[in-house]
Amino acid sequence: MSTVQRFSRSSLPVMPWKNGGGTTQEIVSWPQGAALDGFGWRVSIATIAADGPFSVFPGIDRSIMLLEGDGVRLFTHDGRIHRRLDMPYRPFAFSGDEAIDCTLLGGASSDFNVMTRRGQWRAEVQVLDHATPIEAAPHGVLLVLRGEWRLNDERCREGEGLHWADATTLQAWQAAPNRDDARLLAVRIVPA
Repeated sequence: MSTVQRFSRSSLPVMPWKNGGGTTQEIVSWPQGAALDGFGWRVSIATIAADGPFSVFPGIDRSIMLLEGDGVRLFTHDGRIHRRLDMPYRPFAFSGDEAIDCTLLGGASSDFNVMTRRGQWRAEVQVLDHATPIEAAPHGVLLVLRGEWRLNDERCREGEGLHWADATTLQAWQAAPNRDDARLLAVRIVPA
């Protein structure tokens, strides 16, 4: 049985990319300790510092969302995908099977990423801006993007959050902000 774990962006380990184009801070993956080819799902924050290709993840569904910075342009060379990620807090879903290239729209940007193994897990990603009930899920992540939020009995400030995995006792959440411009990222991960 999993318990809810607190985390802070400022204390997550920073792992450089093999190609040198950025870094990743893993928030949580499941099963714990699974390699990049063996996870059921994975949630992380990446800093993209240079143009270059995204890693291909066959059989994985992905969602990316700009957190900070000027953003990026994502595209395939055959023109099927062409997307500017230049507005914060707007998730973009795509297949990890795609050979996607990325160019910076200015300086480095930070992006929130969710990856789920297709056919096993599905991620619901939303950004909340007002008091909201969040339906229970066996796995999930809550991250305060702006302001401060009360999440049931927990208080989290900007850059802090909660995650849980493989919960046998499902818990719903009551999320309440402390001000009008507060934002909360809620990710529910459910069986496909």
